[in-house]
Amino acid sequence: MTVFEHPDFDQHETVAFHTNQQSGLKAIIAVHDTTLGPSLGGCRMFPYANEEQALTDVLRLSQGMTYKSALANIPLGGGKSVIIGNPQQDKTRELLLAMGEFIESQNGRYVGAEDSGTSVADIAIMAEKTKHLSGIHSDEEHGGDPSPSTAYGVFKGIEVAVDYRLGSDLKGVRVAIQGVGNVGYHLVKHLHQAGAEIVVADINQANLNRVVDEFGVTAVALEKILTADVDVLAPCAMGAAINKNTISNIKAGIIAGAANNQLDEEKTGWSLTELDILYAPDYVINAGGIIDCYYQTINQATSKLVNGHIDIIGENLKTIFQRSETSGRATSDVANEMALAVLKAATNEPNTESIDSVRGVI
Repeated sequence: MTVFEHPDFDQHETVAFHTNQQSGLKAIIAVHDTTLGPSLGGCRMFPYANEEQALTDVLRLSQGMTYKSALANIPLGGGKSVIIGNPQQDKTRELLLAMGEFIESQNGRYVGAEDSGTSVADIAIMAEKTKHLSGIHSDEEHGGDPSPSTAYGVFKGIEVAVDYRLGSDLKGVRVAIQGVGNVGYHLVKHLHQAGAEIVVADINQANLNRVVDEFGVTAVALEKILTADVDVLAPCAMGAAINKNTISNIKAGIIAGAANNQLDEEKTGWSLTELDILYAPDYVINAGGIIDCYYQTINQATSKLVNGHIDIIGENLKTIFQRSETSGRATSDVANEMALAVLKAATNEPNTESIDSVRGVI
């Protein structure tokens, strides 16, 4: 099967493969769409079982970044990169430098940043070989790490979803969080401060110990988190947690989390609608990180500007929930249509509305 025949190929502008024998680097960069600007997306390092699995991930993630930036009202396109390897065992300075060279070879069409398996320190090493990076430094306390902004946006999105579905604030609302790494940790902090009752699960015991010790949350086994008896399920780990094998056992009435590609396939969004589960589309609710990275690229990453812009996430979700309820369509389908309308308007095609008006939320 060629790239063009891959089921997740969506007229991507560029899909580049790269190996570096000396460092052991095996990586892929996918640029989905640059209609709104250069593509920006995280560099993920993960021990993919094979090249096809890595390709699927980078194609889906880069498309999601296009839609994410479109609805977040930032002038960026959608891109992503993946490194095939175990970040705990295979990551070396030489490998990161080679990745920097690979990013540089794209001549600015792709801008990298942190993601699962990479850190601010890793991106700083890549920066020795390329200037086309974000998430390295900031005037704010987190030193360029966009994870806290992602978590803040998810928290604000959960507030909106709970108000829409339950008509309440977060005090006493039961939330299950799958994955309490960088983003999940900060999400727990926000929810704890808001008075939510929280249960968590993570493959990493150190991550669990940190949130249990600091916030007194309840830890459960990994296999129990998706079926926990809660109001809100927040997937904050790897993608495809919501799939044909898990969906029928979900007890939460709301799914709103930070993970990318939470649904295994598009039709799963309709299945959630049939089950009367309110789904906050992942690339809408987790846009805080890309918003933060954008302000870093223009050297204006202050908390006031970033958090003020993140408020758009709540407005987008309100619109999506309302349109879904009115039309009977899946929230994921509504979000896709809104994002595509933004891109269509930006191409100045005949009989299209302005970019701002098609968003319907700005």
